[in-house]
Amino acid sequence: MIVSTAPFIAGHRVTETKGQTFGLVVRSRGLAGNITASLRSLVGGEIHEYTELLEDTRRQALDRMVANASLMGANAVISMRFDSSELNNSMSEIVAYGTAVVVEPDTAAPQPGE
Repeated sequence: MIVSTAPFIAGHRVTETKGQTFGLVVRSRGLAGNITASLRSLVGGEIHEYTELLEDTRRQALDRMVANASLMGANAVISMRFDSSELNNSMSEIVAYGTAVVVEPDTAAPQPGE
């Protein structure tokens, strides 16, 4: 599946719009991870425990969005974005969303190498 943050996909044209698609994940780091991250925050710098958690959560939200778009019959998602928020000071919510579409190669557009 093609996923684009732009409202178009170069060399393709949208033939059908299926609608909004999204993937949502809410995560909380365990007590041990929170303690480790809190100790790291005392000395400053990157908090690897949270970076890893949020990277994994974004990937999972993106995978869920793609799965939902596939169920809708789409072969691409355009205008994809991430949004995040904190819930109850202990959980992170990440959502990936965009417009599920069907695209096909645009034969009128110049192809790479032409």
